Amino acid sequence: MTTETTEAKASDPSVGATTDMPLTWHQINWRQAERNVRRLQARIAQATQAGKWGKVKALQRLLTHSLSGKALAVRRVTENTGKRTAGVDGVTWKTPEQKTAAMYSLQQRGYHPQPLRRIYIPKSSGDKMRPLSIPTMRDRAMQALYLLALDPVAETTADPNSYGFRTARSAADAIEACFIALCRNDRAQWILEGDIRSCFDRISHEWLLAHIPMDKTMLRKWLKAGYMESYRFHATVDGTPQGGIISPVLANMTLDGLEQLLISHFPKKGRPEKRAKVNFIRYADDFCVTGNSKELLEQEVKPLVEQFLRERGLQLSAEKTVITHIEQGFDFLGQTIRKYHRGKRTKFFITPSKKSVKAFLRKVRKRIKESRDLTAGELIAELNPMIRGWALYHRYVVSKAIFHAADHAIFQAIWNWARRRHRHKPRRWIKDKYFPDEGPNRWIFTGVLTGEEGQVKVVRLLLASSIRIERHTKVRAEANPYALDWETYFEKRLDVRMNARLKGKRWLIHLWKEQQGLCLVCHQKITKITGWHSHHLLWRSKGGSDRIENRVLLHPTCHQQVHSQGLHVEKPRPVTRAQPKA
Repeated sequence: MTTETTEAKASDPSVGATTDMPLTWHQINWRQAERNVRRLQARIAQATQAGKWGKVKALQRLLTHSLSGKALAVRRVTENTGKRTAGVDGVTWKTPEQKTAAMYSLQQRGYHPQPLRRIYIPKSSGDKMRPLSIPTMRDRAMQALYLLALDPVAETTADPNSYGFRTARSAADAIEACFIALCRNDRAQWILEGDIRSCFDRISHEWLLAHIPMDKTMLRKWLKAGYMESYRFHATVDGTPQGGIISPVLANMTLDGLEQLLISHFPKKGRPEKRAKVNFIRYADDFCVTGNSKELLEQEVKPLVEQFLRERGLQLSAEKTVITHIEQGFDFLGQTIRKYHRGKRTKFFITPSKKSVKAFLRKVRKRIKESRDLTAGELIAELNPMIRGWALYHRYVVSKAIFHAADHAIFQAIWNWARRRHRHKPRRWIKDKYFPDEGPNRWIFTGVLTGEEGQVKVVRLLLASSIRIERHTKVRAEANPYALDWETYFEKRLDVRMNARLKGKRWLIHLWKEQQGLCLVCHQKITKITGWHSHHLLWRSKGGSDRIENRVLLHPTCHQQVHSQGLHVEKPRPVTRAQPKA
Protein backbone atom coordinates (compact mmCIF):
# COMPACT_ATOMS: atom_id res chain seq x y z
CA MET A 1 0.00 0.00 0.00
CA THR A 2 2.85 2.39 -0.75
CA THR A 3 4.06 4.49 -3.66
CA GLU A 4 7.74 3.64 -3.95
CA THR A 5 10.02 5.96 -5.86
CA THR A 6 12.65 3.31 -6.60
CA GLU A 7 12.26 -0.42 -7.17
CA ALA A 8 15.13 -2.87 -6.73
CA LYS A 9 15.07 -5.29 -9.64
CA ALA A 10 16.21 -8.88 -9.61
CA SER A 11 17.98 -9.77 -12.82
CA ASP A 12 17.23 -13.50 -12.52
CA PRO A 13 14.27 -14.67 -10.40
CA SER A 14 15.72 -18.16 -10.18
CA VAL A 15 18.90 -16.85 -8.59
CA GLY A 16 17.41 -14.50 -6.06
CA ALA A 17 20.32 -12.05 -5.67
CA THR A 18 19.68 -8.42 -6.48
CA THR A 19 22.14 -6.78 -8.83
CA ASP A 20 20.60 -3.36 -9.29
CA MET A 21 20.20 -2.05 -5.78
CA PRO A 22 19.84 1.70 -5.22
CA LEU A 23 22.76 3.82 -4.15
CA THR A 24 21.29 5.35 -1.00
CA TRP A 25 20.15 3.69 2.22
CA HIS A 26 16.60 5.02 2.21
CA GLN A 27 16.01 3.89 -1.37
CA ILE A 28 16.53 0.21 -0.60
CA ASN A 29 13.48 -1.91 -1.37
CA TRP A 30 13.45 -3.91 1.85
CA ARG A 31 10.56 -6.07 0.71
CA GLN A 32 12.56 -7.27 -2.29
CA ALA A 33 15.73 -7.68 -0.23
CA GLU A 34 13.91 -9.84 2.35
CA ARG A 35 12.40 -11.97 -0.40
CA ASN A 36 15.75 -12.48 -2.13
CA VAL A 37 17.49 -13.59 1.06
CA ARG A 38 14.55 -15.70 2.23
CA ARG A 39 14.39 -17.51 -1.10
CA LEU A 40 18.10 -18.34 -0.99
CA GLN A 41 17.89 -19.49 2.64
CA ALA A 42 15.02 -21.85 1.77
CA ARG A 43 17.10 -23.32 -1.07
CA ILE A 44 20.09 -23.75 1.26
CA ALA A 45 17.92 -25.61 3.79
CA GLN A 46 16.49 -27.80 1.02
CA ALA A 47 19.95 -28.64 -0.33
CA THR A 48 21.17 -29.43 3.20
CA GLN A 49 18.30 -31.86 3.76
CA ALA A 50 19.18 -33.59 0.49
CA GLY A 51 22.88 -33.78 1.43
CA LYS A 52 23.95 -31.77 -1.64
CA TRP A 53 26.85 -29.98 0.02
CA GLY A 54 28.29 -28.67 -3.23
CA LYS A 55 25.02 -26.90 -3.95
CA VAL A 56 24.93 -25.60 -0.37
CA LYS A 57 28.36 -24.05 -0.83
CA ALA A 58 27.35 -22.43 -4.14
CA LEU A 59 24.15 -20.97 -2.68
CA GLN A 60 26.01 -19.67 0.38
CA ARG A 61 28.47 -17.87 -1.86
CA LEU A 62 25.61 -16.40 -3.88
CA LEU A 63 23.95 -15.08 -0.71
CA THR A 64 27.10 -13.63 0.85
CA HIS A 65 27.92 -11.77 -2.40
CA SER A 66 24.40 -10.37 -2.90
CA LEU A 67 23.59 -6.75 -2.09
CA SER A 68 20.33 -7.91 -0.51
CA GLY A 69 22.25 -9.92 2.07
CA LYS A 70 24.71 -7.10 2.69
CA ALA A 71 21.89 -4.58 3.21
CA LEU A 72 20.14 -6.84 5.75
CA ALA A 73 23.44 -7.50 7.55
CA VAL A 74 24.13 -3.77 7.95
CA ARG A 75 20.55 -3.18 9.06
CA ARG A 76 20.88 -5.84 11.75
CA VAL A 77 24.02 -4.40 13.35
CA THR A 78 22.68 -0.82 13.18
CA GLU A 79 19.30 -1.61 14.76
CA ASN A 80 20.13 -4.08 17.54
CA THR A 81 20.86 -3.18 21.17
CA GLY A 82 24.61 -2.96 20.56
CA LYS A 83 24.41 -0.43 17.75
CA ARG A 84 26.02 2.30 19.90
CA THR A 85 28.85 0.06 21.15
CA ALA A 86 32.05 0.48 19.14
CA GLY A 87 34.96 -1.91 18.73
CA VAL A 88 38.66 -1.10 18.97
CA ASP A 89 38.37 1.47 16.15
CA GLY A 90 35.71 3.50 17.99
CA VAL A 91 33.48 3.61 14.88
CA THR A 92 29.68 3.32 14.81
CA TRP A 93 27.35 3.71 11.84
CA LYS A 94 24.60 6.24 12.51
CA THR A 95 23.84 8.18 9.31
CA PRO A 96 22.28 6.77 6.11
CA GLU A 97 25.47 7.69 4.24
CA GLN A 98 27.59 5.65 6.64
CA LYS A 99 25.25 2.68 6.31
CA THR A 100 25.32 2.86 2.52
CA ALA A 101 29.11 2.97 2.48
CA ALA A 102 29.26 0.08 4.95
CA MET A 103 26.97 -2.03 2.76
CA TYR A 104 29.30 -1.69 -0.23
CA SER A 105 32.41 -2.26 1.92
CA LEU A 106 31.42 -5.83 2.81
CA GLN A 107 33.83 -7.50 0.40
CA GLN A 108 35.73 -10.73 1.05
CA ARG A 109 38.72 -9.71 -1.06
CA GLY A 110 41.22 -7.82 1.07
CA TYR A 111 39.16 -8.26 4.24
CA HIS A 112 41.10 -8.54 7.50
CA PRO A 113 39.19 -8.44 10.81
CA GLN A 114 40.50 -6.20 13.57
CA PRO A 115 41.18 -7.48 17.10
CA LEU A 116 38.22 -7.57 19.44
CA ARG A 117 37.79 -5.18 22.36
CA ARG A 118 37.81 -7.20 25.59
CA ILE A 119 35.61 -6.08 28.50
CA TYR A 120 34.27 -7.92 31.54
CA ILE A 121 30.69 -8.07 32.79
CA PRO A 122 29.49 -9.66 36.05
CA LYS A 123 27.97 -13.12 35.89
CA SER A 124 24.48 -13.73 37.24
CA SER A 125 26.02 -15.10 40.45
CA GLY A 126 27.72 -11.73 40.99
CA ASP A 127 30.98 -13.23 42.31
CA LYS A 128 32.74 -13.74 38.96
CA MET A 129 33.27 -11.74 35.78
CA ARG A 130 32.47 -12.95 32.30
CA PRO A 131 34.80 -11.94 29.41
CA LEU A 132 33.02 -10.25 26.52
CA SER A 133 34.80 -9.56 23.23
CA ILE A 134 33.33 -6.82 21.03
CA PRO A 135 34.10 -6.80 17.28
CA THR A 136 34.15 -3.64 15.20
CA MET A 137 31.00 -2.64 13.33
CA ARG A 138 32.41 -3.89 10.02
CA ASP A 139 33.40 -7.24 11.51
CA ARG A 140 29.94 -7.56 13.07
CA ALA A 141 28.30 -6.85 9.72
CA MET A 142 30.50 -9.42 7.97
CA GLN A 143 29.57 -12.01 10.59
CA ALA A 144 25.88 -11.13 10.22
CA LEU A 145 26.19 -11.55 6.43
CA TYR A 146 27.77 -15.00 6.65
CA LEU A 147 25.34 -15.96 9.40
CA LEU A 148 22.47 -15.45 6.92
CA ALA A 149 24.02 -18.25 4.85
CA LEU A 150 25.05 -20.50 7.76
CA ASP A 151 21.89 -20.38 9.89
CA PRO A 152 19.69 -22.44 7.47
CA VAL A 153 22.32 -25.21 7.62
CA ALA A 154 22.51 -24.98 11.42
CA GLU A 155 18.72 -25.18 11.79
CA THR A 156 18.45 -28.13 9.42
CA THR A 157 21.19 -30.18 11.11
CA ALA A 158 20.46 -29.13 14.73
CA ASP A 159 19.48 -31.48 17.53
CA PRO A 160 15.66 -31.63 17.83
CA ASN A 161 15.71 -30.70 21.53
CA SER A 162 18.19 -27.82 21.31
CA TYR A 163 16.53 -24.50 22.14
CA GLY A 164 19.15 -21.83 22.85
CA PHE A 165 20.12 -19.15 20.30
CA ARG A 166 17.84 -20.61 17.64
CA THR A 167 15.22 -18.98 15.46
CA ALA A 168 11.67 -19.20 16.88
CA ARG A 169 12.78 -21.13 19.99
CA SER A 170 13.10 -20.01 23.60
CA ALA A 171 13.85 -21.06 27.16
CA ALA A 172 10.13 -21.66 27.66
CA ASP A 173 10.32 -24.43 25.03
CA ALA A 174 13.20 -26.08 26.92
CA ILE A 175 11.28 -25.96 30.22
CA GLU A 176 8.20 -27.42 28.55
CA ALA A 177 10.39 -30.22 27.14
CA CYS A 178 11.50 -30.98 30.71
CA PHE A 179 7.86 -31.10 31.78
CA ILE A 180 7.00 -33.59 29.03
CA ALA A 181 10.01 -35.79 29.84
CA LEU A 182 9.51 -35.88 33.63
CA CYS A 183 5.91 -35.11 34.63
CA ARG A 184 4.33 -38.57 34.68
CA ASN A 185 5.05 -41.31 37.22
CA ASP A 186 6.28 -43.75 34.56
CA ARG A 187 8.89 -41.28 33.26
CA ALA A 188 12.58 -41.05 34.19
CA GLN A 189 13.38 -40.35 37.83
CA TRP A 190 17.07 -39.40 37.59
CA ILE A 191 18.63 -36.36 35.93
CA LEU A 192 22.20 -35.60 34.90
CA GLU A 193 22.68 -31.83 35.14
CA GLY A 194 25.43 -30.98 32.67
CA ASP A 195 27.58 -27.88 32.78
CA ILE A 196 30.33 -27.34 30.20
CA ARG A 197 33.37 -25.51 31.56
CA SER A 198 33.99 -22.24 29.67
CA CYS A 199 32.24 -23.54 26.56
CA PHE A 200 32.72 -20.52 24.29
CA ASP A 201 36.36 -20.02 25.31
CA ARG A 202 37.59 -23.60 24.79
CA ILE A 203 36.06 -24.87 21.55
CA SER A 204 38.77 -26.36 19.36
CA HIS A 205 39.63 -24.21 16.33
CA GLU A 206 40.74 -27.31 14.42
CA TRP A 207 37.35 -28.97 14.96
CA LEU A 208 35.46 -25.85 13.87
CA LEU A 209 37.52 -25.44 10.69
CA ALA A 210 37.03 -29.12 9.82
CA HIS A 211 33.29 -29.40 10.47
CA ILE A 212 31.52 -26.03 10.10
CA PRO A 213 30.08 -25.81 6.53
CA MET A 214 31.01 -22.25 5.63
CA ASP A 215 33.84 -20.31 3.99
CA LYS A 216 36.92 -21.62 5.82
CA THR A 217 39.02 -18.55 5.04
CA MET A 218 36.55 -16.20 6.69
CA LEU A 219 36.06 -18.51 9.66
CA ARG A 220 39.82 -18.82 10.24
CA LYS A 221 40.24 -15.03 10.14
CA TRP A 222 37.57 -14.52 12.81
CA LEU A 223 38.89 -17.28 15.06
CA LYS A 224 42.48 -15.99 14.89
CA ALA A 225 41.67 -12.25 15.14
CA GLY A 226 42.82 -11.96 18.77
CA TYR A 227 41.70 -9.31 21.23
CA MET A 228 42.93 -6.09 22.85
CA GLU A 229 42.96 -5.73 26.62
CA SER A 230 44.63 -2.83 28.45
CA TYR A 231 46.18 -1.69 25.15
CA ARG A 232 47.90 -5.06 24.68
CA PHE A 233 47.24 -7.58 21.91
CA HIS A 234 46.45 -11.18 22.89
CA ALA A 235 46.35 -14.00 20.36
CA THR A 236 43.50 -16.55 20.40
CA VAL A 237 44.41 -20.23 20.09
CA ASP A 238 41.00 -21.74 20.87
CA GLY A 239 37.41 -20.73 21.54
CA THR A 240 34.95 -18.45 19.79
CA PRO A 241 34.45 -15.01 21.38
CA GLN A 242 31.35 -14.22 23.40
CA GLY A 243 30.05 -11.06 21.78
CA GLY A 244 30.41 -12.08 18.15
CA ILE A 245 27.15 -12.34 16.20
CA ILE A 246 28.07 -15.71 14.70
CA SER A 247 29.51 -17.21 17.93
CA PRO A 248 26.25 -18.65 19.37
CA VAL A 249 25.53 -20.54 16.13
CA LEU A 250 29.10 -21.89 16.03
CA ALA A 251 28.74 -23.09 19.63
CA ASN A 252 25.38 -24.70 18.84
CA MET A 253 26.79 -26.52 15.82
CA THR A 254 29.70 -27.73 17.95
CA LEU A 255 27.32 -29.37 20.42
CA ASP A 256 24.84 -30.66 17.83
CA GLY A 257 24.96 -34.43 17.42
CA LEU A 258 25.04 -35.24 21.12
CA GLU A 259 21.31 -36.01 21.23
CA GLN A 260 21.57 -38.33 18.22
CA LEU A 261 24.53 -40.08 19.85
CA LEU A 262 22.48 -40.79 22.98
CA ILE A 263 19.47 -41.95 20.94
CA SER A 264 21.64 -44.41 18.99
CA HIS A 265 22.98 -45.94 22.22
CA PHE A 266 19.66 -45.85 24.13
CA PRO A 267 16.79 -46.28 21.62
CA LYS A 268 13.25 -45.58 22.82
CA LYS A 269 11.96 -49.06 22.01
CA GLY A 270 10.88 -52.09 23.98
CA ARG A 271 8.76 -52.41 27.10
CA PRO A 272 8.39 -49.25 29.20
CA GLU A 273 9.82 -50.90 32.31
CA LYS A 274 12.97 -51.92 30.43
CA ARG A 275 13.63 -48.66 28.59
CA ALA A 276 16.57 -46.51 29.58
CA LYS A 277 14.26 -43.44 29.41
CA VAL A 278 17.12 -41.27 28.20
CA ASN A 279 15.99 -37.81 27.08
CA PHE A 280 18.23 -34.89 26.16
CA ILE A 281 17.28 -31.19 26.54
CA ARG A 282 19.81 -28.44 25.81
CA TYR A 283 19.72 -24.65 25.93
CA ALA A 284 23.01 -23.23 24.61
CA ASP A 285 25.72 -24.85 26.79
CA ASP A 286 23.35 -25.89 29.61
CA PHE A 287 21.78 -29.33 29.28
CA CYS A 288 20.16 -32.12 31.23
CA VAL A 289 19.88 -35.84 30.48
CA THR A 290 17.22 -38.06 32.06
CA GLY A 291 17.58 -41.76 32.86
CA ASN A 292 15.86 -44.57 34.75
CA SER A 293 18.74 -45.07 37.21
CA LYS A 294 21.68 -43.27 38.73
CA GLU A 295 24.03 -46.05 37.62
CA LEU A 296 22.97 -45.69 33.98
CA LEU A 297 23.69 -41.95 33.97
CA GLU A 298 26.94 -42.27 35.88
CA GLN A 299 28.48 -45.31 34.17
CA GLU A 300 27.11 -45.16 30.61
CA VAL A 301 25.67 -41.74 29.72
CA LYS A 302 28.27 -39.50 31.34
CA PRO A 303 31.30 -41.24 29.69
CA LEU A 304 29.60 -40.88 26.29
CA VAL A 305 29.04 -37.16 26.87
CA GLU A 306 32.62 -36.64 28.06
CA GLN A 307 34.04 -38.40 25.00
CA PHE A 308 31.82 -36.33 22.67
CA LEU A 309 32.99 -33.10 24.29
CA ARG A 310 36.65 -34.16 24.41
CA GLU A 311 36.74 -34.43 20.61
CA ARG A 312 35.71 -30.75 20.46
CA GLY A 313 38.19 -29.52 23.06
CA LEU A 314 35.55 -29.26 25.80
CA GLN A 315 34.98 -30.87 29.17
CA LEU A 316 32.33 -31.04 31.87
CA SER A 317 32.66 -29.01 35.04
CA ALA A 318 33.27 -31.52 37.84
CA GLU A 319 31.78 -29.17 40.46
CA LYS A 320 28.56 -28.29 38.61
CA THR A 321 27.81 -31.59 36.84
CA VAL A 322 25.71 -33.65 39.25
CA ILE A 323 23.17 -36.48 39.16
CA THR A 324 19.95 -35.73 41.02
CA HIS A 325 16.71 -37.56 41.80
CA ILE A 326 13.56 -35.81 40.65
CA GLU A 327 12.20 -35.74 44.23
CA GLN A 328 15.24 -33.71 45.31
CA GLY A 329 14.68 -31.34 42.41
CA PHE A 330 17.13 -29.44 40.23
CA ASP A 331 17.50 -25.94 38.82
CA PHE A 332 17.47 -25.40 35.06
CA LEU A 333 17.26 -22.04 33.27
CA GLY A 334 16.15 -20.20 36.39
CA GLN A 335 13.39 -22.70 37.28
CA THR A 336 13.24 -25.40 39.95
CA ILE A 337 11.92 -28.70 38.59
CA ARG A 338 10.78 -31.12 41.28
CA LYS A 339 8.30 -33.87 42.08
CA TYR A 340 6.60 -34.00 45.50
CA HIS A 341 4.92 -36.88 47.33
CA ARG A 342 1.52 -36.14 48.86
CA GLY A 343 0.30 -39.36 50.44
CA LYS A 344 -0.02 -41.93 47.68
CA ARG A 345 -0.07 -39.26 44.99
CA THR A 346 2.75 -37.29 43.46
CA LYS A 347 2.72 -33.70 42.28
CA PHE A 348 5.10 -32.31 39.68
CA PHE A 349 5.89 -28.60 39.92
CA ILE A 350 8.10 -26.18 38.01
CA THR A 351 8.60 -22.94 39.94
CA PRO A 352 11.00 -19.98 39.79
CA SER A 353 14.20 -21.02 41.54
CA LYS A 354 15.22 -19.43 44.83
CA LYS A 355 18.45 -18.29 43.20
CA SER A 356 16.52 -16.50 40.44
CA VAL A 357 14.15 -14.81 42.91
CA LYS A 358 16.98 -13.67 45.17
CA ALA A 359 18.99 -12.30 42.24
CA PHE A 360 15.97 -10.38 40.97
CA LEU A 361 15.11 -8.86 44.35
CA ARG A 362 18.77 -8.01 44.95
CA LYS A 363 18.83 -6.11 41.66
CA VAL A 364 15.58 -4.26 42.45
CA ARG A 365 16.66 -3.31 45.97
CA LYS A 366 20.02 -2.07 44.70
CA ARG A 367 18.30 0.10 42.10
CA ILE A 368 15.94 1.55 44.71
CA LYS A 369 18.79 2.37 47.11
CA GLU A 370 20.71 4.11 44.31
CA SER A 371 17.68 6.25 43.39
CA ARG A 372 17.71 8.76 46.23
CA ASP A 373 17.61 11.72 43.84
CA LEU A 374 14.89 10.35 41.54
CA THR A 375 11.25 11.29 41.77
CA ALA A 376 8.63 8.60 42.33
CA GLY A 377 7.68 8.69 38.64
CA GLU A 378 11.29 8.32 37.50
CA LEU A 379 11.84 5.41 39.88
CA ILE A 380 8.69 3.68 38.60
CA ALA A 381 9.89 4.17 35.01
CA GLU A 382 13.09 2.29 35.88
CA LEU A 383 11.51 -0.47 37.95
CA ASN A 384 8.59 -1.39 35.68
CA PRO A 385 10.71 -2.86 32.83
CA MET A 386 12.69 -4.93 35.35
CA ILE A 387 9.54 -6.31 36.99
CA ARG A 388 7.78 -6.92 33.68
CA GLY A 389 10.73 -8.74 32.12
CA TRP A 390 11.25 -11.03 35.12
CA ALA A 391 7.55 -11.83 35.50
CA LEU A 392 7.03 -12.48 31.78
CA TYR A 393 9.94 -14.93 31.77
CA HIS A 394 8.43 -16.93 34.66
CA ARG A 395 4.75 -16.66 33.67
CA TYR A 396 4.70 -20.13 32.08
CA VAL A 397 5.38 -22.01 35.35
CA VAL A 398 3.78 -22.25 38.81
CA SER A 399 4.73 -18.78 39.98
CA LYS A 400 1.65 -16.91 41.24
CA ALA A 401 2.53 -17.25 44.93
CA ILE A 402 6.14 -16.24 44.26
CA PHE A 403 4.92 -13.21 42.29
CA HIS A 404 2.89 -12.08 45.33
CA ALA A 405 5.90 -12.60 47.61
CA ALA A 406 8.09 -10.57 45.24
CA ASP A 407 5.50 -7.77 45.19
CA HIS A 408 5.55 -7.65 48.99
CA ALA A 409 9.36 -7.52 49.09
CA ILE A 410 9.42 -4.69 46.53
CA PHE A 411 6.76 -2.81 48.52
CA GLN A 412 8.90 -3.05 51.66
CA ALA A 413 11.94 -1.68 49.80
CA ILE A 414 9.92 1.21 48.33
CA TRP A 415 8.32 2.02 51.70
CA ASN A 416 11.79 2.24 53.28
CA TRP A 417 12.89 4.45 50.36
CA ALA A 418 9.97 6.80 51.02
CA ARG A 419 10.61 6.86 54.78
CA ARG A 420 14.25 7.82 54.18
CA ARG A 421 13.22 10.66 51.86
CA HIS A 422 10.80 12.12 54.41
CA ARG A 423 12.28 11.30 57.81
CA HIS A 424 10.20 13.90 59.68
CA LYS A 425 6.83 13.13 58.06
CA PRO A 426 4.25 10.81 59.60
CA ARG A 427 3.42 7.51 57.95
CA ARG A 428 -0.07 8.66 56.97
CA TRP A 429 1.40 11.59 55.04
CA ILE A 430 3.80 9.26 53.18
CA LYS A 431 0.95 6.88 52.40
CA ASP A 432 -1.24 9.64 50.96
CA LYS A 433 1.62 11.04 48.87
CA TYR A 434 2.93 7.85 47.30
CA PHE A 435 0.05 5.37 47.70
CA PRO A 436 -3.18 7.27 46.94
CA ASP A 437 -6.59 5.66 47.44
CA GLU A 438 -7.43 4.94 43.80
CA GLY A 439 -8.98 1.76 42.51
CA PRO A 440 -9.46 -1.51 44.37
CA ASN A 441 -5.82 -1.69 45.52
CA ARG A 442 -4.98 1.25 47.78
CA TRP A 443 -1.30 0.43 48.10
CA ILE A 444 0.01 0.93 44.56
CA PHE A 445 3.16 3.05 44.36
CA THR A 446 2.22 6.07 42.21
CA GLY A 447 4.12 9.00 40.70
CA VAL A 448 4.05 11.47 37.83
CA LEU A 449 6.28 11.91 34.79
CA THR A 450 6.64 15.03 32.70
CA GLY A 451 6.89 14.45 28.94
CA GLU A 452 9.04 16.30 26.43
CA GLU A 453 6.19 18.64 25.57
CA GLY A 454 5.39 19.36 29.21
CA GLN A 455 2.40 17.05 29.58
CA VAL A 456 2.02 15.33 32.96
CA LYS A 457 1.38 11.60 33.08
CA VAL A 458 0.45 9.53 36.14
CA VAL A 459 2.41 6.26 36.34
CA ARG A 460 1.96 3.33 38.70
CA LEU A 461 4.29 0.53 39.73
CA LEU A 462 3.63 -2.73 37.94
CA LEU A 463 2.77 -5.68 40.19
CA ALA A 464 4.37 -8.97 39.21
CA SER A 465 1.18 -10.70 40.36
CA SER A 466 -0.76 -8.78 37.70
CA ILE A 467 1.01 -10.82 35.00
CA ARG A 468 -1.28 -13.64 33.96
CA ILE A 469 0.00 -17.22 34.29
CA GLU A 470 -0.16 -19.00 30.92
CA ARG A 471 0.60 -22.45 29.56
CA HIS A 472 3.28 -22.44 26.90
CA THR A 473 2.93 -24.62 23.82
CA LYS A 474 6.31 -26.13 22.97
CA VAL A 475 7.63 -25.78 19.45
CA ARG A 476 7.66 -29.06 17.58
CA ALA A 477 11.12 -30.61 17.83
CA GLU A 478 11.53 -31.19 14.08
CA ALA A 479 10.23 -27.75 13.02
CA ASN A 480 12.55 -25.81 10.69
CA PRO A 481 11.85 -22.08 10.13
CA TYR A 482 13.71 -22.16 6.79
CA ALA A 483 11.84 -25.13 5.33
CA LEU A 484 8.85 -24.17 3.18
CA ASP A 485 6.78 -27.03 4.62
CA TRP A 486 6.80 -25.36 8.05
CA GLU A 487 5.86 -21.83 6.91
CA THR A 488 2.20 -22.08 7.94
CA TYR A 489 3.10 -23.62 11.29
CA PHE A 490 5.41 -20.77 12.27
CA GLU A 491 2.94 -18.13 11.06
CA LYS A 492 0.31 -19.52 13.42
CA ARG A 493 2.79 -19.55 16.33
CA LEU A 494 3.75 -15.95 15.55
CA ASP A 495 0.10 -14.86 15.65
CA VAL A 496 -0.38 -16.51 19.06
CA ARG A 497 2.81 -14.93 20.49
CA MET A 498 2.02 -11.45 19.21
CA ASN A 499 -1.53 -11.57 20.58
CA ALA A 500 -0.17 -12.60 23.98
CA ARG A 501 2.61 -9.98 23.89
CA LEU A 502 0.26 -7.13 22.97
CA LYS A 503 -2.41 -8.11 25.48
CA GLY A 504 -3.55 -5.03 27.36
CA LYS A 505 -2.55 -2.74 24.45
CA ARG A 506 -5.78 -2.81 22.51
CA TRP A 507 -4.78 -0.23 19.94
CA LEU A 508 -1.63 -2.21 19.08
CA ILE A 509 -3.59 -5.44 18.73
CA HIS A 510 -6.15 -3.65 16.54
CA LEU A 511 -3.50 -2.20 14.23
CA TRP A 512 -1.53 -5.44 14.05
CA LYS A 513 -4.62 -7.47 13.13
CA GLU A 514 -5.87 -4.77 10.76
CA GLN A 515 -2.57 -5.04 8.87
CA GLN A 516 -2.59 -8.87 9.12
CA GLY A 517 0.71 -8.63 11.00
CA LEU A 518 2.51 -7.02 8.04
CA CYS A 519 4.43 -3.77 7.65
CA LEU A 520 2.64 -1.61 5.08
CA VAL A 521 5.91 -0.61 3.36
CA CYS A 522 7.91 -3.84 2.95
CA HIS A 523 4.99 -6.26 3.53
CA GLN A 524 7.12 -8.41 5.86
CA LYS A 525 6.04 -9.74 9.26
CA ILE A 526 6.15 -7.40 12.27
CA THR A 527 7.63 -9.30 15.23
CA LYS A 528 9.35 -8.60 18.53
CA ILE A 529 12.70 -9.07 16.79
CA THR A 530 11.97 -6.63 13.95
CA GLY A 531 10.31 -4.11 16.28
CA TRP A 532 7.78 -1.54 15.15
CA HIS A 533 7.06 2.18 15.08
CA SER A 534 3.66 3.84 15.19
CA HIS A 535 3.37 6.12 12.14
CA HIS A 536 0.83 8.95 11.88
CA LEU A 537 -0.73 9.09 8.42
CA LEU A 538 -1.32 12.81 8.85
CA TRP A 539 1.70 14.04 10.77
CA ARG A 540 1.06 15.60 14.16
CA SER A 541 3.05 18.64 13.05
CA LYS A 542 0.39 19.11 10.37
CA GLY A 543 -2.52 18.70 12.75
CA GLY A 544 -2.84 14.92 12.78
CA SER A 545 -4.40 13.26 15.83
CA ASP A 546 -3.29 10.30 17.94
CA ARG A 547 -6.50 8.43 17.21
CA ILE A 548 -6.21 4.89 15.90
CA GLU A 549 -7.70 5.92 12.55
CA ASN A 550 -4.59 8.04 11.92
CA ARG A 551 -1.98 5.42 12.87
CA VAL A 552 -0.31 2.38 11.30
CA LEU A 553 2.53 0.08 12.36
CA LEU A 554 5.79 0.08 10.36
CA HIS A 555 9.24 -1.40 10.79
CA PRO A 556 11.72 1.16 12.20
CA THR A 557 13.75 1.25 8.98
CA CYS A 558 10.62 1.48 6.84
CA HIS A 559 9.40 4.34 9.05
CA GLN A 560 12.62 6.25 8.41
CA GLN A 561 12.25 5.54 4.70
CA VAL A 562 8.72 6.98 4.65
CA HIS A 563 9.84 10.24 6.26
CA SER A 564 13.05 10.64 4.23
CA GLN A 565 11.42 9.98 0.85
CA GLY A 566 7.93 11.27 1.55
CA LEU A 567 6.32 7.92 0.68
CA HIS A 568 2.55 7.72 0.82
CA VAL A 569 1.11 5.12 3.21
CA GLU A 570 -2.56 4.18 3.34
CA LYS A 571 -4.65 2.13 5.71
CA PRO A 572 -5.33 -1.39 4.40
CA ARG A 573 -8.78 -1.97 3.05
CA PRO A 574 -11.01 -3.90 5.47
CA VAL A 575 -11.54 -7.52 4.52
CA THR A 576 -15.18 -8.07 3.62
CA ARG A 577 -16.69 -11.50 3.95
CA ALA A 578 -18.76 -12.84 1.08
CA GLN A 579 -22.49 -12.69 1.79
CA PRO A 580 -24.26 -16.08 1.71
CA LYS A 581 -26.61 -16.56 -1.18
CA ALA A 582 -30.30 -16.42 -0.40
